[in-house]
Amino acid sequence: MANTAQARKRARQAENRRVRRAGQSSRLRTFIKKVIAAVDSGDQEKAQAAYKTVVPVIDSAVNKGLIHKNKAARNKSRLHAKVRSMG
Repeated sequence: MANTAQARKRARQAENRRVRRAGQSSRLRTFIKKVIAAVDSGDQEKAQAAYKTVVPVIDSAVNKGLIHKNKAARNKSRLHAKVRSMG
């Protein structure tokens, strides 16, 4: 256990960051799953709308340091390809 005031503060900060990051990661995964579900359902308009909502969420995750920019580009590219392949 943390013995110094500095170590206790660091432990608190780490826990707060962990909780915040978990929520952000969950939100990101949820939005990605919505696009995949829309593609699987065969509804092209719904898939396009879901894709348009997921792009800012992915970009936001990059700005927050949640994922790397290349992973974000890869995710967007793959999701876009799925949506395009429907039509």
